[in-house]
Amino acid sequence: MNSSPVIVAQQLTRRFGTFTAVDHIQLSVPRAQIYGFLGPNGSGKSTTIRMLCGLLLPSEGEVQVLGLSIPRQAEQLKLKIGYMTQKFSLYDDLSVEENLEFIAQVYCLTKPQQRRRIDQLLLQYHLAERRKQRAATLSGGQRQRLALAAATLHEPELLFLDEPTSAVDPQSRREFWETLFTLTTQGTTILVSTHYMDEAERCHRLAILDRGKIVADGSPRELEERIAAKVVEIESEQPQATRQHLLQQRGVLSVTQLGVRLRILIQQQILDPVQHVRGLLPVQTTSDTITQVRPNLEDVFVAATQGRYREGQ
Repeated sequence: MNSSPVIVAQQLTRRFGTFTAVDHIQLSVPRAQIYGFLGPNGSGKSTTIRMLCGLLLPSEGEVQVLGLSIPRQAEQLKLKIGYMTQKFSLYDDLSVEENLEFIAQVYCLTKPQQRRRIDQLLLQYHLAERRKQRAATLSGGQRQRLALAAATLHEPELLFLDEPTSAVDPQSRREFWETLFTLTTQGTTILVSTHYMDEAERCHRLAILDRGKIVADGSPRELEERIAAKVVEIESEQPQATRQHLLQQRGVLSVTQLGVRLRILIQQQILDPVQHVRGLLPVQTTSDTITQVRPNLEDVFVAATQGRYREGQ
């Protein structure tokens, strides 16, 4: 199998007037893996994907996708990739089968190829009994499966998914990700953007985007091990009051309430985070239980963005 990266981007930048949406990012996406973009709305995820697909011209930088120079060879690339947006983009007035037939014609599949792939995908995505049903009457999870079937109908080497699970229930999201792992075992490379931490944890590799820049990159485990912070938990009888107090203290990056527990990110240079937090608490709360815990991916995100999206800074 070819081990060269599927996507390589150098200094990729996109400006809209004076606003820089994507700011000189470097990107290398391995073959046959799920590579995730994690970030809030406005961090540059969708803009980056549109440039990688050849749908949007970069302001600066160079991009190679599947060995093709983008945007110069964007038309050739379109036959090799699949693209699924967060908004359902198929035709509500057509049936499930009619939507897939239309997409098959767009990709110039022969009649035998159309029939084979459509029948295969209807079974694979549990839509065979709904092949004559209008797309408008499908549930959110069913519409999502139909959109994925359409995006993979021509068996693309590379699949772009832009927040594809934003409108479906947790069970449908879980089933959707099992399908993605099946695709990677068949050799498909997937780039998916998300703002769900549980989905980010499922990716083989991950880039965290903040204000158009990649601020962290690696496998979820690598990112947790390299976090520029330490994590402490407190069990408190007055968690809300304690949280508000700690947010004003030196060395505290973020404080999150989880029931009666508080999860606190402390600056990396503080040698004893437990003792540091204990010294920050008011005297009347010093009996609260304080322990240092292992970072998770949400902690990594907050530390990488300096807590801006958690604390509303």
